[in-house]
Amino acid sequence: MSFFARPHYSSDATTFLDQLKADRPTLEQEQRQGRSLLWDKQIDRSFQADAESAKVAQQPYVYQTGSDHT
Repeated sequence: MSFFARPHYSSDATTFLDQLKADRPTLEQEQRQGRSLLWDKQIDRSFQADAESAKVAQQPYVYQTGSDHT
């Protein structure tokens, strides 16, 4: 046996995930479907450009309502 050879170690988290994937083989597909619902969207570039151009510049101090400094 080599000095560098070690028995296979698996952390508790890895063991849990391996067991979860074995118990629910469709888990990764379900995760992909959930991601597509929330994140994988086509961006409407013209709407995004309109929204960017409609932004109002923020004052340096957001709680200051006018030019008074009182």
